[in-house]
Amino acid sequence: MQKPKLVRITTIPLSLEKLLEGQLSFMEQYYDVTAVSAEKERLEAHGEKEGVKTFYVPLTRKITPVQDLKAVYKLYRFLQQEKPSIVHSHTPKAGIVGMLAAYLAKVPHRLHTVAGLPLMEATGFKRRILNIVEKSTYRFATAIYPNSQGLYDFILSENFTSKNKLKIIGKGSSNGIDTNYFSTDHFPEVEQKQMKEELGIDRDDFVFVFVGRIVRDKGINELVSAFVKLQKEHVKCSLLLIGPFEEDLDPLDPQIVEEIHQHPRIYTTGYQQDVRPYFALSDALAFPSYREGFPNVVLQAGAMGLPSIVSDINGCNEIIEADVNGIIVPVKDEQSLYNAMHRLISEPLLAHKLSEKSRSLITSKFERKQVWNALLENYRQL
Repeated sequence: MQKPKLVRITTIPLSLEKLLEGQLSFMEQYYDVTAVSAEKERLEAHGEKEGVKTFYVPLTRKITPVQDLKAVYKLYRFLQQEKPSIVHSHTPKAGIVGMLAAYLAKVPHRLHTVAGLPLMEATGFKRRILNIVEKSTYRFATAIYPNSQGLYDFILSENFTSKNKLKIIGKGSSNGIDTNYFSTDHFPEVEQKQMKEELGIDRDDFVFVFVGRIVRDKGINELVSAFVKLQKEHVKCSLLLIGPFEEDLDPLDPQIVEEIHQHPRIYTTGYQQDVRPYFALSDALAFPSYREGFPNVVLQAGAMGLPSIVSDINGCNEIIEADVNGIIVPVKDEQSLYNAMHRLISEPLLAHKLSEKSRSLITSKFERKQVWNALLENYRQL
């Protein structure tokens, strides 16, 4: 019997790799899956890894109306030819392009996952434009999947769509977490010490780690400032920043960039395909983001047994329970962030208690196969 066709769309392949890792190959067991994204060579490499077909569309992450309309037309022609049962998009640009093209092609089930909203930090004319785009995406879709309760509530409060279009899959998250893969069992202590030495981090330093894009919206300005103040008082601590700088999209303050490059206890690695070794050598996650959907980084850190300092935003405050598996601080509050980092260094018993609870809370709620099966069941009910 021929499998029904499923098209999954993201703006860039990195989102397929990181936000949906393993999910497409799982769905290929039940559907004829095609992955759609930009960056043709990287997309094809990911399709080969996941064992699914691919289709290249030149999507961009910026506001580019002419190029976007060309992308809509190319995708529309592809969908007309393929006639999939389901088109499921992720990320804002893929959402509007994918849902419009699927609507024009009369695809019966047009699904869009919301895993973070850039418009939350936008103001003025840009915010108005992004609001229009978001509402249009939801209008063309048949169902919207916010990946956290906070996003669900925000979408309703902004009147972006009606309640009957909204649904949270499982307990939240777009992909869950492979807790066997994200485990310190793979990294014996001797390897952790060796890697610290390779990075130049003192063996007995308390290491705060951040994983993600090194941009303003991730709270990096506040994190670096809080750490610099902390390190003057607690010499034996380091800050490890894992991820790419994006100067063109959301740049940091110039003095913060200089501090990152000049401070002897701040270390950067750029983008890393495998972040587990960096979690393994660290003592706590510091993740003061301004906005998120349901952040994989916090799930990953928890599965690796790290306590997390997170900002009080949707997703983060649904994974972290205050003083149970981490500390929650107000958004954009450098002093509160400093206080939380100071607590973890000054109170080793607290840090140990939070660490002990971290992994069990993740494995009980967000195991990857639970999320995949919940989504599969939802597909089957369409």
